[in-house]
Amino acid sequence: MEKTCPECGDKIIGRADKKFCSDACRNAHNNALNKDSKNLVRNINNRLRKNYRILETLNTKDKTKVKKQRLQKHGFNFQFFTGQYVTKAGTVYFYVYDQGYLPLDDDWYLLVKTDINV
Repeated sequence: MEKTCPECGDKIIGRADKKFCSDACRNAHNNALNKDSKNLVRNINNRLRKNYRILETLNTKDKTKVKKQRLQKHGFNFQFFTGQYVTKAGTVYFYVYDQGYLPLDDDWYLLVKTDINV
């Protein structure tokens, strides 16, 4: 039985378990599979990256206090974050990967960075 490449339809020559006729076809097939099928996922990832860069730029030390207006001036969007941490006292830190922020009184925010070893 002759196998054909699922990407281009050419005949596959070589090992019995070979799935594609070439590296180019394998890459093209996998790129098509892994492509964000909707703009929604791509837009959210872009928004998270922008928020991360803003926090990283403003938090030059491991802890920095900034006004909400300064975050907004740089384009920070408070709706997009990757996680939350709730302390025993009930304080909620919002995180964009390892960069976090804590809402304080009078529109102040405490920016923090945690060490995350993956």
